Amino acid sequence: MKVLLRIMLLVLLLVAARPGFASTYEQELPDQLFSQPEMCKWTDCAGVLPGANEFSARKGNPPYVEGWANDGHTRVLKGYVFLSTDIVDIMGYSGKPIVTLIGMDTKGVIAGVRVLQHSEPILLAGIPEGKLLDFLHQYVGKFAGGRFEIGHGEGGAPGLDAISGATVTAIAENQLIARTAVAIASQVGIVKKTVLPQAKLVQSDTIYSWNDLVDMGAVQHLEVHAKDVGEADIGRPYLDLYFGYLNSPSIGKSVLGAYDYAQIMSRLKPGEHAIFVVANGTESFKGSGFVRGGIFDRIQVRQGINAYTFKDSDFLNLYSLEAKGAPSFNETGIFILRGPSFSAAYPWKFVFLGHKVDKETGAKSFSAFNTPYWLPARFLEGGRPHVEEEKPAWYNAWHGKTVEIGFFAAWALAVIGFFITRDRWVRKAKRVDKRWVSWPKYASWMIAIVFAGWHEMAQPSITQVLTFVHSLFGGWNIGLFLSDPFIFMFWIVIAVTVLVWGRGLFCGWMCPFGSLSELLFKIAAATGLKKLQRKLPMKWHNRLRKLKYVVFAVLLVVSVFSMPWAEKLAEVEPFKTTFLVGVLNRSWPFVLFWTVVIGASIFVERPFCKYLCPLGSSLALPGFLRFLQLRRKPECTSCHACAVGCGSQAIDEKGKIDQMECMLCLDCMVLYYDEHVCPPLSKERKRREREGLPLTPVAGNGHYIPIKKI
Repeated sequence: MKVLLRIMLLVLLLVAARPGFASTYEQELPDQLFSQPEMCKWTDCAGVLPGANEFSARKGNPPYVEGWANDGHTRVLKGYVFLSTDIVDIMGYSGKPIVTLIGMDTKGVIAGVRVLQHSEPILLAGIPEGKLLDFLHQYVGKFAGGRFEIGHGEGGAPGLDAISGATVTAIAENQLIARTAVAIASQVGIVKKTVLPQAKLVQSDTIYSWNDLVDMGAVQHLEVHAKDVGEADIGRPYLDLYFGYLNSPSIGKSVLGAYDYAQIMSRLKPGEHAIFVVANGTESFKGSGFVRGGIFDRIQVRQGINAYTFKDSDFLNLYSLEAKGAPSFNETGIFILRGPSFSAAYPWKFVFLGHKVDKETGAKSFSAFNTPYWLPARFLEGGRPHVEEEKPAWYNAWHGKTVEIGFFAAWALAVIGFFITRDRWVRKAKRVDKRWVSWPKYASWMIAIVFAGWHEMAQPSITQVLTFVHSLFGGWNIGLFLSDPFIFMFWIVIAVTVLVWGRGLFCGWMCPFGSLSELLFKIAAATGLKKLQRKLPMKWHNRLRKLKYVVFAVLLVVSVFSMPWAEKLAEVEPFKTTFLVGVLNRSWPFVLFWTVVIGASIFVERPFCKYLCPLGSSLALPGFLRFLQLRRKPECTSCHACAVGCGSQAIDEKGKIDQMECMLCLDCMVLYYDEHVCPPLSKERKRREREGLPLTPVAGNGHYIPIKKI
């Protein structure tokens, strides 16, 4: 056991220290990059806009910088550079933004794309970042006003190749690049702007209470907790903020009172909008660094691709709330939005920009917290206009895969249905006719390996268990778990079957890597290597099987302090090398480890599953709560017939099945009902034959049905 622990530690150290390991994963970026006008002082803008050597301060709305070529004599505009987080708030597979710097020339052609920071675990240790660079390079030379589509474009036109094994990341990045590029192209006049029709507000003097305004959505709530920004909870809210649109007469008069509402409206010019903001909490929405002539860098309003910030001249004092039942707030204000492209008839978002400290890495990042706002229909003449909402990245991952999803669901239901009726099939498989159990098992293995593993790259991993555990304490993000349809469905199947039968149904029948390992063992046995195949002595087996629980415990503890490191150490699973990346695309430590595991699988049945797999151990633990167990007879305590053929070595010397180790191959259940092989049944059969008694059927408990005395 010590030798194996040393080998595993060496492999993990080689993985962590391999050349070229430095990446943009959780790369710490300066706060000034996100907040200061001189953006290009804090990042390499010239890297995405070749030929430019001079850059302006941020300008426009949403912001961008101009890039110039200045040789000391002439100064030529080369194009524009912009930061994705200034324009959109699209999240990647990790639930965090992919901070991307984009350059575009004066004709609207994308000149360069560079990811500055990401939190995508699949790009940490599973898929080389070179794959991400290859994906981003596809955008260079494309027109910002064109369609960027993953896969095949309209009319069969060539689209963009996704990142194999990281489709959701590619979809999110594609949305991000497409929206930011057209936003800046339309602003600088390369692409025609889309102007939204202005709202026609219902003129009403109806007064509403505070609770009425909140219930109908006229006043919205944005709450940020201390844990959301990586700070310790001190019993007070970090930010408890309410906001609403004041131009609507009923809302404005309810919040401000009729006199103050009239005063505010008299100051507004056509196309200007008043928004009130009130808050309690330890953090200020105004920002502690605000100075006269500056901007409020903590808050924004976003509508579509447009982002609106506020200067000191856009701020008015709000002295009191007149709405009945309104609570008291420590911080209040009214902000004037001066943007002719803004329309109150359409949905928009109020965004709070906060500094977030990652507890695991200590890195600081600029995080956006937002709440959508759409003026209730009763305040708009003719009601709300029809709006086709942008689909989230996870929706695009499910869209267009109806056949594959249906096939996966049918496979899962077939396996579950087989286990529900397994007594019927194991009885049919008695003696030499085992096909009633073996063929369903082989078929399921092939589907798991070829369809789930290689085709859909849907191998569940311990990283998903760690993510789930952390989500219970750090905020549930359903979009993260929906991002891969097949992984999501796999975990639904696992959650159900683990509680009913334990880990064996997934590990023994549906796990892509486990199926591959077992199939290799069976093929080797059938091709003349059976005499070289061995089982470890039970003494060593019982010691080594505990190792996988140690691996799981180490990963869980490490993840508490550093999720990135836990994801690196999770490379003890050879799943990514097998199904996601491929052996030929990995560095030598991964190839060496994979070769050892696969090679061992030829001579020892499922060695990785038995002794190293942290996923298997994590599923074995809740198996304590399973509802059903395999049957045992009283005679099983002294009979070892089933134990001899148990490839999982899950039957001890007393005949007890260790359900945490059992792979549910059902071979022991075939013997359990076989009156020619099971020693207790065989003994009873022979006795009845000697005494001329009829051979009555075997009951569900594995015994002959007693003969009724007349």
